[in-house]
Amino acid sequence: MTRNKLTPFIYALIVLAIIGFSVQLFTNTASLLTSLLMMVAFGAIIYGAVYYFFIRPRTSNDIKKYKKAVKQSKAKYKQDQPSKKTIAKATKKQAPLLNKRRNSKARATHLRVIEGNKQKRKNRATF
Repeated sequence: MTRNKLTPFIYALIVLAIIGFSVQLFTNTASLLTSLLMMVAFGAIIYGAVYYFFIRPRTSNDIKKYKKAVKQSKAKYKQDQPSKKTIAKATKKQAPLLNKRRNSKARATHLRVIEGNKQKRKNRATF
């Protein structure tokens, strides 16, 4: 309900601001430009101070660790993108090799087995 009451007041304030700006623009342009530049400068100084003292210290240690891990992972698994011709040649030559790799019991190096509770074994015969 209060939102409906404030709407005409906000519109009136905007109209008065436009009228004041246009009067200043046509009567005293130099003063208007200097005041606008000073407002922008003060706004930038206040924003810089708020960012430096309040926002920047909030970045937690976890975010820094995550970014470092991502950078290390990209460096570890970085591969050059081969051209289309080399991809076509590689698929023709390495097709039999893929079947051999699937049959072997190779584990992925980036995965780790977590030891769990091996004492409980389900009886698969009874459902």
